[in-house]
Amino acid sequence: METSMAKIPEDIPHDFTKIRIENCHLTELPRGSFSNVSALEFLWLNFNEITLMNIKSLDGLANLTELRLQGNKLTSVTWTAFQETPKLKILDLKHNRLDVLPEHALRHLLKLTYLDLSFNQLSVISKDVFISWPLYQTAEKAWGKEGLVSNVVLALHDNPWLCDCRLKGFVEFIRAVSPPIILMNSYLMCSGPASKAGKFFHEVQLKTCMKPVASAPETNITLPVGANATLTCLVKARPGPTIEWMYTLKIIRGSAATETHLDEETVTSQLVIPSLHPADRGLYTCTANNFIGNTSVSITVNIHTSNSSAALPPPVPMLSSNENVDIDIRIAKQTVYGITLEWYATTVDPAGTWFTIHFGKYDSHKKETIYIGPGINSYTVSDLLPATKYEVCVTLKSRPPREGQCIVFVTGSDISELEQRAKLIHIVVIVCAMVLAVPAGMYACTTEARFSCVERCVKLWKRRRLHGENLPRTERQGTFDSLQAASDEGLCEDSERRPKK
Repeated sequence: METSMAKIPEDIPHDFTKIRIENCHLTELPRGSFSNVSALEFLWLNFNEITLMNIKSLDGLANLTELRLQGNKLTSVTWTAFQETPKLKILDLKHNRLDVLPEHALRHLLKLTYLDLSFNQLSVISKDVFISWPLYQTAEKAWGKEGLVSNVVLALHDNPWLCDCRLKGFVEFIRAVSPPIILMNSYLMCSGPASKAGKFFHEVQLKTCMKPVASAPETNITLPVGANATLTCLVKARPGPTIEWMYTLKIIRGSAATETHLDEETVTSQLVIPSLHPADRGLYTCTANNFIGNTSVSITVNIHTSNSSAALPPPVPMLSSNENVDIDIRIAKQTVYGITLEWYATTVDPAGTWFTIHFGKYDSHKKETIYIGPGINSYTVSDLLPATKYEVCVTLKSRPPREGQCIVFVTGSDISELEQRAKLIHIVVIVCAMVLAVPAGMYACTTEARFSCVERCVKLWKRRRLHGENLPRTERQGTFDSLQAASDEGLCEDSERRPKK
C-alpha cells in the first residue's frame, strides 16, 4: 500500500490466494503479470495509474474470482483477456476513463455476479452488449423457470450518457430491466444533448436514427459581380450531422460557413461568398453525413456583368494586388496525430482573403487542395503515414505554390515500446526536419532527438558556416521552434548528399 513500484514483482509465491497492491503508481498490466500465482483468487489493484492492459495480462489465473481495478486510468479494456478467468464473479472498473463498451465485451464473463462500470466516460452503448451476453440469456431462461438463478448486479450510473437516437435501444433496455439483472442505481441521467441534459432515462422519449436529408431553398442563383452571395442548405438528421461545403470537388474550410440549429434534428448551414468575381461561379455542394449515411444538395452560382454582351472568362484565378504577397508558414504544433500549420500574410483585404493549402507526398505531382476562409491562419494535417516525406504549401486562393511558401517534413518510423504494447494506430513524426529559411544545410532538431542526429546536424551547420555557404540575405526567416517528437537520422544523412536542397 502506497509504495512506489515500477512494475509488478516477479517473485510472488505461487500459493498466494489474495494480492492487494494499491496506491503504488503501477502504469500497466503486462503479459503474464501474475501467471506464476496459479492459486490467486482475489486481485485488488485499486487507485494506481494503470493505463494499459495487455491481452495476455490475466494468463494463468484460472482460479481468479474477484478483480478490482477501481480508480485507475484505463480508457479501454482488453475484454478477450477474460477468456483466462472462467471463474470470475466480481469485476470492478469504476472511476476509470472507459468511453467504449464493445458489443461482445461481456462474451467471456460467464460467471459474473457483479459488474461496476460507474463513474467512467461512457456516452453511447448498444443494448446488444447485454442482450447478447451469454450469462444474461441463460440466467433469464433459468429465472423464468425456476427463480433460483443468482442475480447479476450492474452499476452504470454517473456516466455522461448522450441521450440521442443512438442510445434509444439501451434506454429501453434499462427501463425494462428486471431480475436476474439488478441495477445498483436505476436512475441513470442524461448529460446531453442540451434539451435532455439532467433528465432521467424514464423521462425521455427517443426516436429512431435517421439518415440526413438535405435541401436548398434555391438551387440556382444569379448575382452581379461584386455582390455578396449567401448559399443556404437545410438538413434534417438523427443524430445531428456533420456538414461540409465543396466547390468543384474541393472542401471549403473556415469561418465562411455558419450553422444554426432550428430544433434537435434540423440545422441550416449558410455559406457566405463575399464580393463575387467571375472565378466564383460554378457548382457548390452541401454535404451532410452521420453514422448512418450521407446526402448532398448542389447550388449553381451564376455571375453576370454590367455589359451582358461581354462573355465571362473561365473560372480561373484573377490577378490582384495580393499577387506577390509574402506568406510566412511554420509548424506550430505536433502530436501523434499529425501537425498544425500556422501562417501569416499581410494583404490588402484580410477580411476577404482566402487561402489554399496544397498537401501531399513530396514526390507526388497531384496534391490535395483545401480552401481556407478569411480570418483563419491555422490548419491541422492528420492521419499521416509513417516513414513518409510530405510537402505542404500555403498560397492565396487558387494560386500555385511558389518558393518560400512550402514546408517539407518526414514522418518517423520509430515507435516506442509503450506504443507497441498499446498497439496504437497513431504515428510519431520526426523532429529532424528542414527549415527553409535558415542557412543551407541547417536542420531543426528538438532536444528529444537521438543525440547522433543532433550532433550530425550541428557539425554539418558549422562546416557550412566555415565555408561561407549561406543563403542570400533576402531570404525570409522562419521558425521551427515548436516541433516535438522522436527523430529519424535518415533526413540528416540526406542533407549531406543534397546540401543545396
